Amino acid sequence: MGVFTFTDEHTSSVPPVRLFKALIVDSHKLIPKLWPQAIKNIDILQGNGGPGTIKQINFVEGSQLGKMKNCVDELNEETFVYKHTMIDLKEKFEFIAYEVKFEPTPDEGSKNKMTSMYYTKGNVELKEEDIEAGKERALGMYKVAEAYLLQNPDAYA
Repeated sequence: MGVFTFTDEHTSSVPPVRLFKALIVDSHKLIPKLWPQAIKNIDILQGNGGPGTIKQINFVEGSQLGKMKNCVDELNEETFVYKHTMIDLKEKFEFIAYEVKFEPTPDEGSKNKMTSMYYTKGNVELKEEDIEAGKERALGMYKVAEAYLLQNPDAYA
C-alpha cells in the first residue's frame, strides 16, 4: 500500500463560518440544489451529521462515479475543521482521507486548506488524472457554494 498526500489552498471573501455551514454542515441539502447537473442527492445512511455519520453522494445518470460514500471523522464548528474518509472504493484505493480547514483572514474572508491522503492498494501507481479529477470535483462544489453565498449575503449568516 502506498500513501500519497496533496494539499490545496484557496482564499475567499466569504467568512469561514458561512462556508463551513454551507459546504460541510448543510452540504447534504445545499449542494444537490446548487449543482443538480452533477449531484442527484446526498443521503445520510447512518448517524446525525457528526463523527461516525456515513453519507452517500449519488451522482447524476451518466456520471463516471455513480456514487461514493464518506464517513465523517471530525466536525468541529468552533475551529472550522472537518475530516472525512471516502470509503467503499473500487480496485485502486483502500480509502482516501480528507482534512478541510477554514481560517479567518484579516479582511473578514477565509483561507481554506484541504489535505488529501490517498491510500492505494498493492502497487497501484497514482495517476495525475486521478488527482486532478478529485481536485476538480472538490473545487467545483466549493466555487458553486461560494458563488451562492456571495449572491445571498444572509444565507448561513
